Amino acid sequence: MAPPAADSDLRSDSDYSYSYVANKADKSWTKLTAPLKYSGSLDEYESFDVTSVIGKEYPKLQLSSIVNDDTKIRDLAIQVSQRGVVFFRNQDLDVESQKLLGQKLGELTGKPDVSTLNRHPVNNSGRGRTLDENGKLDDEVSVISSEQYRAYYKDPLHFKKKPLASTSWHADITFERVPSDYAILKLVAPPADAGGDTLWASAYEMYDRLSPPFRALAEGLTATHKNVNFNRVAKEQGFELYPGHRGNPENIGNDFEAVHPVVRTNPVTGWKGIFVAGEQIKPGWINGVTDRESEILKDYFLQLITDNHDLQVRFRWNKNDIAIWDNRSVFHTPTFDYSGPRQGNRVVSIGERPFFDPKSVSRREALGI
Repeated sequence: MAPPAADSDLRSDSDYSYSYVANKADKSWTKLTAPLKYSGSLDEYESFDVTSVIGKEYPKLQLSSIVNDDTKIRDLAIQVSQRGVVFFRNQDLDVESQKLLGQKLGELTGKPDVSTLNRHPVNNSGRGRTLDENGKLDDEVSVISSEQYRAYYKDPLHFKKKPLASTSWHADITFERVPSDYAILKLVAPPADAGGDTLWASAYEMYDRLSPPFRALAEGLTATHKNVNFNRVAKEQGFELYPGHRGNPENIGNDFEAVHPVVRTNPVTGWKGIFVAGEQIKPGWINGVTDRESEILKDYFLQLITDNHDLQVRFRWNKNDIAIWDNRSVFHTPTFDYSGPRQGNRVVSIGERPFFDPKSVSRREALGI
């Protein structure tokens, strides 16, 4: 059953009048005609905001009980987009339902019909290397495994040498021309020792902390996002990267390079956020400026995260906990402070092509704070 008023804020593929859309003939833009409003369908469940800026937790709600209720899933997507990340404890959601939920979050909030679930270039069934807890492989499920990470990437950067932890801040798969909207991670095997937390940071609040002249500068820039590790790892390990499209027909090829706006409008909220920081832009650059200016801007955007703990939220995982976040409006990083194995199942939905709408507002403007 479609959620209330769905026809009033979703458009057909033939209607591209919305100011969010730059190329009216393209099929990779959002279907939304306006930001969405939460209907209140989840108010019956106990919840609390984890910080004043970012994060929400439902300590008792089982996602399996609402996965087939489109109104509640749509409201959940809106809450994820507003709060950045939402947490659920001790979930019984199986892998197939996790995939269904991942696709629905985007479908019910206007993602284009051609976008499905991400197929990771490396973490896919073709490797045959990492199974989920049921012994299965699935191209649309990335098994996040510390043991696989150590095997592929030789473990020089995080576990042993312990560089600045800030190097790992990122949003998922921004090297794709059409990157992710929502991601769902279920941690099925947390480390036995006290470590392996994940932190998220609000891209909305990053934008809100810029001065008006700096906002104007950032809004006029684009950045080239690039991943240089996949081809290297495939060559070293002797395997082929995923050969088909990775959740959208535009996400093909092995260049793993894409140009996106530095300030991105989230179509679900209509709020502006910074869309470049940390690992995703480290091998890339800010376009149209000198190399030195690019490095200065990259460093500053990352500093907005690392020097502002009050726009971050930290989550201590227990077995079968789930986090759902909006990759358009948060950055995240794991903490590599454990020694044993850590494993989870991640489903990443592909959304719309990133855009900046000059008519959009900041989070603080929208909330009147």
